[in-house]
Amino acid sequence: MIKDTLHVGLDVGSTTVKIVVMNENKEIIYKDYRRHFSDTRKTICDFLEEIAEKYENFNITLALTGSGAMAVADFLGIPFIQEVVACKRAVEYYIPKTDVVIELGGEDAKIIYFDKSIEQRMNGTCAGGTGAFLDQMATLLNTDTYGLNELSKNHNTVYPIASRCGVFAKTDIQPLLNEGAAKEDIATSIFQAVVNQTISGLACGRPIKGHVAFLGGPLSYLPELRERFIETLNLKDEEIIIPEDAHLLVAKGATLDSINYNPISIQKLKSKIELLKNYHEDSSDSLAPLFTVEEEYEQFKKRHAKNVIPKRDLKNYKGKCFIGIDSGSTTSKLVLIDEKGALLYSAYKSNEGKPIQTVIGMLKDLYKIMPKEAEICYSGSTGYGEKLIQTGLNVELNEIETIAHYTAAKIFSPNATSIVDIGGQDMKYIKIKNNAIDNIMLNEACSSGCGSFMETIAKNINL
Repeated sequence: MIKDTLHVGLDVGSTTVKIVVMNENKEIIYKDYRRHFSDTRKTICDFLEEIAEKYENFNITLALTGSGAMAVADFLGIPFIQEVVACKRAVEYYIPKTDVVIELGGEDAKIIYFDKSIEQRMNGTCAGGTGAFLDQMATLLNTDTYGLNELSKNHNTVYPIASRCGVFAKTDIQPLLNEGAAKEDIATSIFQAVVNQTISGLACGRPIKGHVAFLGGPLSYLPELRERFIETLNLKDEEIIIPEDAHLLVAKGATLDSINYNPISIQKLKSKIELLKNYHEDSSDSLAPLFTVEEEYEQFKKRHAKNVIPKRDLKNYKGKCFIGIDSGSTTSKLVLIDEKGALLYSAYKSNEGKPIQTVIGMLKDLYKIMPKEAEICYSGSTGYGEKLIQTGLNVELNEIETIAHYTAAKIFSPNATSIVDIGGQDMKYIKIKNNAIDNIMLNEACSSGCGSFMETIAKNINL
């Protein structure tokens, strides 16, 4: 026997999916929030299957919202509600006295002004100052976003840190770590950078005043981040609105909106789930594969295997040797070579926010296995921390990174005209002309396409 109708709303965001189920009295009877690791289709199917099993004797109304929901809603013929509209529905129903909403998501940030007409300000092409930015910054301190919140509770100082992009932020944070700044202070400074980015980049001078509501995952789960907003905006207690389940408010709005649509049976929902499960996107814009047959891949490996540094066994080595240290933005590299440039030893480690300690550890590991007959005659440093390593460890030579690149490139290709380097947070193109560096192009305001970008993307897709 069919019972009452339930109302379901899904908010499919850039990093998470949220679901809310209400009964006919608009009381929430089920809610959930989970990361989709870029597999939104599977996460949506999992949610809907759970609903179908849990409430098999009910009819339901269903609506989708969020940045990742439009295509799914269109494919399944399910109503789609623009997320600002869904947010408006929920704000008017649950917190009607709100004047301004500040919402932070995985990759977006919004300020919505509720006045005679609604005005939304949203970040554009950059995710600086959002949840993804916080994830990236947390890895520098060898923690996660919850760890940032715990560290921030015991801060004493707030440092100026750029937040428009991971490149600028890391460039500011790395010297602070090198100089021994407390992680508690850096965590708070990261939160303050998010506040500054949101207010300056989105409000653009328009006052944020009256009753201010804080929404979205980061502002729900990170009270210290919320506190930075409250302090910066100088809000009084009666002006602060932290609704229950603030991270689910947009999903609640979609649920409320679904009430306006015709209900469907659980059986029909199950058929829609099967459709979504079996859907295979046929995109004519996809790139051709790098290798179409195994033979092409083998040829590729064979071609690249030619460019190798000659190696010798350190264990039996006698004579002079030389150390090179590359202290990068996210990793440290150390090599030991003989007089002819043959590689005797190499090491590669993440800095974990402590470049000097990392290099010291790598040197200690090397000294443990150095034969007595091997004599270290000279050492050099390069990279972000070249001067720091030279000063801290008494290294004889410090060389600018581009010259170090060119010096190495000439060994493999004496007639090289271009060098491409992708590092942890920077990428460089070096043009060579007349056996000299002619031009250098470097990313400036954005770290997308760099190592830290790939690291973040890998985490997003659970790899």
